[in-house]
Amino acid sequence: MSTTLPPREVLAHLVDVHCHPTEELNISDEVMRALPIRLCSMSSNFDDQDKVEDLYNGYPDKVIPCFGFHPWFYHEISLVEPVPSKEDHYRSLFLQPGSAKEGELDRLVPLLREPVALSKVIQIVKEKLLKYPNAMVGEVGLDKSFRIAYNPYPAPPPRKLSPFSTPLSHQMVILEAQLRLAVELKRNVSLHSVGAQQPTVELLQRMSQNYGKDWLRISVDMHSCGLSADVWKTKAHANIFLSLSTAINSRSDKHRQLIRECDEHRLLAESDYPEAGMCASQTWSMVETIADIRQWPVETEWDEKEPDPGNWGVVRRLERNWAQFCKGDHPEIVHKSRRLRKQHEHYPSDESTEEDE
Repeated sequence: MSTTLPPREVLAHLVDVHCHPTEELNISDEVMRALPIRLCSMSSNFDDQDKVEDLYNGYPDKVIPCFGFHPWFYHEISLVEPVPSKEDHYRSLFLQPGSAKEGELDRLVPLLREPVALSKVIQIVKEKLLKYPNAMVGEVGLDKSFRIAYNPYPAPPPRKLSPFSTPLSHQMVILEAQLRLAVELKRNVSLHSVGAQQPTVELLQRMSQNYGKDWLRISVDMHSCGLSADVWKTKAHANIFLSLSTAINSRSDKHRQLIRECDEHRLLAESDYPEAGMCASQTWSMVETIADIRQWPVETEWDEKEPDPGNWGVVRRLERNWAQFCKGDHPEIVHKSRRLRKQHEHYPSDESTEEDE
């Protein structure tokens, strides 16, 4: 598969829907000005909310800012107010009574941040979102595989891992608080899910039930999606999109089946890369993969006169999908069984009786 980028006139219609350029120590002005695509720059923790804001303010035509807290940092957030001491917070979070891991925790706690109240976290995100009407919520999510490191981020890898993971129940409270904010402010979401397929599916069902049409006003992107192809076959949620990255998803062939099964109108592409200068080539790599699997043409030039939709290339299709993602306001999916039931209620059979009704 070719690694040569198409002309800038083609790339100008492409969006990297999930990346982390602020993880670079020094983002080159030359690189940012030369970027041929737009980037959805994700926040993750207490250190990078302002960095994403600054990157957007420096390059508003290149960056879509995204504010939120990633599950790798949920252990730093207290669900209790007033916030307990640092030691009490991490003991209650990581240790069961009589645990044999007390020594490990004693070693870890001095390396960790002082905990911050969830209400403060939501306040931080809300202030950023209100300041920037085009901002998304992200990166947020669930991660059952992640373990806290003894040399925690932003220390460079390799990182020595502790035996401690943030309980899923703790993660869920923080994630749902951020999703409530997204619904309240009508902001789209970039969602992380690793090792948590069933809890994620149940979460999406719960959000749909709890918020109804308000939930459908926003779009949610399952970034570097690891959910099974069977989940996408159900087409249960009209507002859920799927994006894939070569950096993460190409580690297994499962992503190819995901691309085949996903509704073509809900596919997006991303780099998930921490270097701005690599985002275009990494995103284009996934664009080529999508085109190959779906047998869509790949644009080598851009015709401003829109062709027949049946002849659209992969970039034009992804551009359409991104526009719908940004727009939100998705229609409710009415499943066949509900349609039949509604038809039966509207057109009762001749055999119906008052007792049946």
